[in-house]
Amino acid sequence: MMYDPNLLIPEIEALAPFKIFGRVTSVLGMLVEVGGVERRLSIGGRCRVISRGGRPVPCEVVGFRNGKALLLPYGTLEDIGLGCRAEVSEGQPEIHPTPAWLGRVINALGEPLDGKGPLPLGPVGNPIKAAPPQASTRKRVGEKIDLGVRSINTFLSCCRGQRMGIFAGSGVGKSVLMSMLARYTAASVTVIGLIGERGREVQEFIEDDLGEEGLARSVVVVATSDEPPLMRRQAAYMTFAVAEHFRDQGLDVLCMMDSVTRFAMAQREIGLSAGEPPTTKGYPPTVFAELPRLLERAGPGAGDGTITGLFTVLVDGDDHNEPIADAVRGILDGHIVMERRIGERGRYPAINILRSVSRTMPDCNTDEENALVIAARRLMSSYSDMEEMIRLGAYRRGSDPQVDRAIELNPHIEGFLRQGRHERSDLATGYAQLQAILNGASWPV
Repeated sequence: MMYDPNLLIPEIEALAPFKIFGRVTSVLGMLVEVGGVERRLSIGGRCRVISRGGRPVPCEVVGFRNGKALLLPYGTLEDIGLGCRAEVSEGQPEIHPTPAWLGRVINALGEPLDGKGPLPLGPVGNPIKAAPPQASTRKRVGEKIDLGVRSINTFLSCCRGQRMGIFAGSGVGKSVLMSMLARYTAASVTVIGLIGERGREVQEFIEDDLGEEGLARSVVVVATSDEPPLMRRQAAYMTFAVAEHFRDQGLDVLCMMDSVTRFAMAQREIGLSAGEPPTTKGYPPTVFAELPRLLERAGPGAGDGTITGLFTVLVDGDDHNEPIADAVRGILDGHIVMERRIGERGRYPAINILRSVSRTMPDCNTDEENALVIAARRLMSSYSDMEEMIRLGAYRRGSDPQVDRAIELNPHIEGFLRQGRHERSDLATGYAQLQAILNGASWPV
């Protein structure tokens, strides 16, 4: 077989003229200390530590101490010991996505996990850890986007380029809600990051929840809970890097990440290993510095493309004011609160409408739509205020006309908010159905 020598020239020119390497001087837990190359490294730089068996372990520089570089690995540290060689990697890591990545499942390093062969490489590289677009160059959020979920479309309308948080405890239905959004959204592309996910649930989510229809226009990035903290953090960066590629092509991207809390936990492990002081609930200062840098990557770009972000926050012990939830709520453009007690009475998605808010919704709705939503919220609030008295039989009908109407319409509004996982609802239909309920029409209870 004949080879064209011209095809080899670019690869030969890309080869480094020499390699720089140091030696491992200490290993403590997951922290590797390397000497001899500290002046060639900086925070976020990469090294490959070669094990005694010849296995390369990619590592990242997280700090310096006593003239030595401190590294954390992207893999396991078996067979890594004193004197092992640490090769310095030049350049910043990049990915080269193409439209052929749609329908694929990849890991935090951009390697395929679905057994469908290697990923094709595009001509343009995207940095994995990019800076958010400058505020002065960004466009404003666009018109409303249809997410296919009736309660969100109607009461918490989301605009193209908006960032929303989904706050919930474990087992309240976040994954099912995410799968509905991925299948039914009107966005062109969906990028889903599963950060610190249970290993056995990955295939269940892809095959049962997401399905062929959802996967066909999605890229799924996976880092399971057993992987090192750098891999879990990198999976979040990879999710945004893929979303940014499609945004830069002028597309509307729905970027979902489950969960921001596990990203923060991974950053906590990294920070504590590097010697940072723990603050609130053990989280070091870099956690609260990294969260806005990560989440600000979503939103409108300088061109026509947008990244609409929906990020789940796993609230610790159902405490919606714990540090990560509180920090994320201040960064995003709204929050969707899911509550266990709503799910326990059989209404899914278990969204507490009264505790949820979309900050862009009033401006993107018509006056008629805003008036309709306000009227429905007032009825829901009236029922919520008197709920205990109603259940105890202490409220007498006729005492308050507003409460009487709330009691009459509450079963129908609850039925409106209930939606099966295989049921889709569009924006216009949701408002029309809510208007019909307020006008006295019944809803299947």
